[in-house]
Amino acid sequence: MKSKIVLLIGDLLVFLMPKKAKELAETGMTITDGNKVTLTERFIRKSLLRKVEINSDHETLSRFHKAYWENQGNHFFAATSDSFEKNFLPECSFIFELLKEKLSTKNERFNTIVEIGTGNGKVLNYLSEQLPQIERFIGIDLNQNQISQNRITYKKNTQLEFVASDAFDWVNTYANKNMIFVTSRGVLEYFTESRLQDFLQQVNRLGNTVFIAIEPNGVDHNLKLNKHSEPYGYERSFSHNYELLFKNAGFNLWHHSKKESSTEHYLTYMGADNYSEKEILAATTV
Repeated sequence: MKSKIVLLIGDLLVFLMPKKAKELAETGMTITDGNKVTLTERFIRKSLLRKVEINSDHETLSRFHKAYWENQGNHFFAATSDSFEKNFLPECSFIFELLKEKLSTKNERFNTIVEIGTGNGKVLNYLSEQLPQIERFIGIDLNQNQISQNRITYKKNTQLEFVASDAFDWVNTYANKNMIFVTSRGVLEYFTESRLQDFLQQVNRLGNTVFIAIEPNGVDHNLKLNKHSEPYGYERSFSHNYELLFKNAGFNLWHHSKKESSTEHYLTYMGADNYSEKEILAATTV
């Protein structure tokens, strides 16, 4: 009953305040700061998200997410600046140890790492320290302010390059073979299923590539019953069937595991390439 009342109030406010609703949609409202969002904005947000989900309008939902990261991503990264030490290192660094081992035993030579959704650049800087054989480290993010800050923060590390761009557009224009692509803890979840499939196919067509994806999945998303993507959690980002999408794009999996993370999602760890003759490691749970 309470949720229905909230939605009714939200629908009414959207009707009465169309300019405000448009402003929220265009400047980003999928993630909220409790101290900066008014009650009115919360009601409107709930209504906008519910409407697109009822209509299965995933394209509009994805645009909502993109608007947030373009306009407010730098504020999010500032508020979560300790997540690298608290979350990434204990929960995610293991897969890059596996990458080191993989690179040391294969004849393929990779010269560039591209991090999609680089945020504050801490992961990219860490990778430059861990993988000295890689020459270039490129961090891509939608938020221009964050990219500008990263260039200042890491100006002494000449291996790092930061670019404000849509990942799809950047890959289409600048990417080449022998690149390693990385996403860390929630980037691909903002792509629609169709756009993510197109993106992975685009990367596959480059030639020999490695892809490491660390992405959340909704705990209520039964991938056996519903192989397609579905919105989940407070943000209503997308829980994707990463194993299926990577395989459909022509990749082989050399690592696939998952780890509990929160009450609404778990983390999926994918290591993939498009030059191995067969899969190396079956799915496991950490």
